[in-house]
Amino acid sequence: MTAALPSLTLALLCLLWAGAQVPVQPDLDTEKFAGVWHVTAIASNCSIFLKMKDGMKSSMAIISFMPEGDLAMKLVWPLMDKCQKFELLFQQSGQAGHYMGAQEKRDLRVMETDYSYYAILHEAHPSEGEPSAALQLLTREQDVSPQLLQKFMELIPTMGLTKDMLAILPKSGE
Repeated sequence: MTAALPSLTLALLCLLWAGAQVPVQPDLDTEKFAGVWHVTAIASNCSIFLKMKDGMKSSMAIISFMPEGDLAMKLVWPLMDKCQKFELLFQQSGQAGHYMGAQEKRDLRVMETDYSYYAILHEAHPSEGEPSAALQLLTREQDVSPQLLQKFMELIPTMGLTKDMLAILPKSGE
């Protein structure tokens, strides 16, 4: 047990350092950011995501903000026979664009957005079993330009992820 303690401490320090290195959109304008987004690409080291990524389609995320500044996200994922719906609530961390999961330990950061076409989100889930991270490309339309996709792909290794963890999600008619 004592031999594992230095490794665990080092792993936690790496997670804290990685989280500190994730940039946040300066002065995020929540009114402009709120609304409907399409999840068009994801890179993640989550084992569940990696097993499912080849069968996934573009999903919708509806983002709204509570009066106290918390971020509410409704996700609709098209599956084979139905749509799966999730509702997530993230509490404001004190820094605009940085939110913490209300139900479970999740760290969500709006890294970059132009509000009208794209947003890049970083989510970390430092669970005890298997810490995971995800980089998501959101667009207002289901189409994504090759230039934006290239920019997103260049960010992947800077967040400690690899290109084999990437899923470019095909359009969904659902």
